[in-house]
This record gives sequence, C-alpha cells and structure tokens, in this order.
Amino acid sequence: MEGEGVIKHKAYARAGLLGNPSDVYYGNTISFSLANFSATVILHPSNDLLIQPHPVHDFVRFTSLPQLVNRLNNEGYYGGVRLLMAICKVFHNYCKENAITLIEKNFTLSYDTNIPRQTGLSGSSAIVCAALNCLLDFYDVRHLIKVEVRPGLVLAAENELGIVAGLQDRVAQVYGGLVYMDFSEENMDKVGHGVYEPLDVNLLPPLHLIYAENPSDSGKVHSQVRQRWLNGEEFIVSSMKEVANLAKEGRKALEKKDYSKLAALMNRNFDLRRSMFGDAALGDLNIKMVEVARKVGAASKFTGSGGAVVVYCPHGDSQVKLLQEECNQAGFLLQPIEVVPFCLNDTDLKTL
Repeated sequence: MEGEGVIKHKAYARAGLLGNPSDVYYGNTISFSLANFSATVILHPSNDLLIQPHPVHDFVRFTSLPQLVNRLNNEGYYGGVRLLMAICKVFHNYCKENAITLIEKNFTLSYDTNIPRQTGLSGSSAIVCAALNCLLDFYDVRHLIKVEVRPGLVLAAENELGIVAGLQDRVAQVYGGLVYMDFSEENMDKVGHGVYEPLDVNLLPPLHLIYAENPSDSGKVHSQVRQRWLNGEEFIVSSMKEVANLAKEGRKALEKKDYSKLAALMNRNFDLRRSMFGDAALGDLNIKMVEVARKVGAASKFTGSGGAVVVYCPHGDSQVKLLQEECNQAGFLLQPIEVVPFCLNDTDLKTL
C-alpha cells in the first residue's frame, strides 16, 4: 500500500527449474520466482475506470513510418493494457459466478515492468498477477478467493488474449519462492488446479540466468507436440512422463542437497525437450544459450519455452567466470539469480 487509497503490488519473473513443460500434460514441476526482474501495478481510486497506457510499452506516437515498423518488429503489437483489461473482466466474472459482492467504485490501473520480452520469464503473467492482487485488496475480497484458484484466474485472463500456456508460471508468481507442483489428472479434473507445495528456497544452490536481448518468440513452441500428445503418440507420452518425473527426482535431490544429481536432471530436462520439440521449434539462439553453458561444464535448461536458460555451475566462481567470458563472446547476458521469498500473507494462508 502507498498513499491514501493507493494500492501497489509487484509480481516477479519466474524460472522453471525442473519438469516443464509437463504442467500442461498432467505432470509435475518445480519453479521459483526471481527478484532480478518484476512487474509493478498501481491502483488508485478514481471517478472513472481508467486503464493507463504505459509510455514505453504501449507506445502510439512515432517520428516516422520506419520507426513504427521497427518498433513492431522488435516489440510486437501488444503492451500491457490488454492484460489489465483481461484480468478486470476475469475477476469481475469470477466474483459474479461465485456470489462475491463487489462494491460499486472505480479505479485507475497503471503498470511498469522490467522483465525482458520473449525470454520465457513470464512477463505477461507477472503484470496480470500484480493487477489481480490490487483488485483483491481494492475490493477487500482477498479472504474470499482461494490462493489455489488465483493462478487459474491469471491464466484465464491470458487465455482471453490467445496466450497459450500452463499453470506453472502463475503458481510460482502467486506463491513466490520455490514451489513443487503436482498437476495430476485426478487433481486437475476434480478441483481444477494442482497441488502446490512451497519448498525452502535455501535448498537451492547458486544459480545463474543467461538470456538474449533479442530472443525468439516463445509462444510457438508447444503447438505440434501438444497435438501429438493428444493423439497418444507413444514417444511423446512416455517422454513427457519422464520430464514430469524429473521434478519428483529433483525434489528429493534438493532436500538432500545432492547438487550433482540436480545438474544431471537439469541437463536431462533440456535433452528430452529437444528430442520432442526438435531444433527448428526450439530455435538456434535458444539452443546456443544451453550449449554455451554446457561448454564450460555447467548444467542448463530453458526457464520456460525459450529466450532464457537457468544455469548451475557445480564448480563455483571459477566456472562462473569462464561462463561469463563465453556469454560475452556469444553476445548473451549473464546474471546471478536472486530467488524471491515465499510471498503469501496471513489472509492468503487462511484460504489454503
């Protein structure tokens, strides 16, 4: 909260550590929120309901036609306004369907973000998640909407806009910290969400993030594999089960602090993804990021569907230095990862 009636919430980028993309295939994952990048949404009461365009991300004034085209080529057509509108709609409809009364009052929503675009760090869902938290507080309904339901609301807002994704990212952003997720078919069909268990962030070894300033689009990667899985293709079904099992094994490895095992699981996760999706879908730039890490003996895998990779250097600082040199040469950015602590408050916990 800040100022009279002003509500401010932040949601962080997320990285899939193990098990992705099995979250959309009744699998298991481990993910965490990272403090390196975040989205902030501010809500303040107003006479009219206003969704404020961002001066950079919702840019509509250009010096020339070439500048407009260059902007679209680099940034795409969409900023955050559509995301804020979508979560307002989803939130309103959910409350209406569940007999949650909303007091008639208006507000202005604005946002800011420094999460790099198309890096598989869940920049869109971070904006939506922060906005949902603002709405929960503004209408004083946080105690009426269960924490487990909230990732589904964030995803529903993105689905409104044609964004194809799973629940994993939104769970990590709603809960914060390090979370083990079970998306078994029984749970998903019975209650509409998975079983989510926060883990101690101190179980994690030091991790790093490699990302590209101009990555490929991460939204096209799931397409053919999804259909092949639905068709019951044995190779895809069995491979996806193995990916899901990596998260189960990874949890045991983390609890024992068996980081050599963790490294092997991370590498296996990427190899399985590559065998299912193929190099053309993954993209040369994304594969190169993984190969740069492997060149110095580090473990690595995609944080999401491409654009960034999470890296573990088992040999410590000397290996990180070698990795930095390789990243500089390849034109990639390298950052040590700072994990966000568990972020639910007492009101949230009472809804669990």
